[in-house]
Amino acid sequence: MTDWRHARDATELLAACRAKSLKIATAESCTGGLIAGALTDIAGSSDVFDRGFVTYSYGAKTDLLGVPAELLKKRGAVNEETARAMVAGALKYSQADLAVAVTGIAGPTGGTTKKPVGLVHFAAARKGGEIVHRREIFAGDRRAVRQATVATALAMLRALV
Repeated sequence: MTDWRHARDATELLAACRAKSLKIATAESCTGGLIAGALTDIAGSSDVFDRGFVTYSYGAKTDLLGVPAELLKKRGAVNEETARAMVAGALKYSQADLAVAVTGIAGPTGGTTKKPVGLVHFAAARKGGEIVHRREIFAGDRRAVRQATVATALAMLRALV
């Protein structure tokens, strides 16, 4: 079930997209489908939400979104280039007009000095438009990082409508 904090944002996003006949896709790693869940928890979302890609592994990012394996091998999954490739793939392999991608380190383990726990890279775009990137480091435990990621992703999508 959607965190109550996201219900209003998701409802407003869906209404704005519905008014302009826009479809949404998501490409998620560290959130594991929570953004798609926030959207599909709203009754009637099927006329706006096209699909969600949960691409937790390198293989899934490559197979489902076309993220270059060499990029993942060289840079890892948590970086701007990967987020940009994920959102481009979500638009390419869906019927969506706009998409958001997230990749990060939710914790409590897995962080490094260069890529700390709480680091999330976002990318959002409209089909045929520029990709917008955002980098955040969220405080808190795994749940807090993932919830903050959902809120930011919904806001980025809303800004594209």
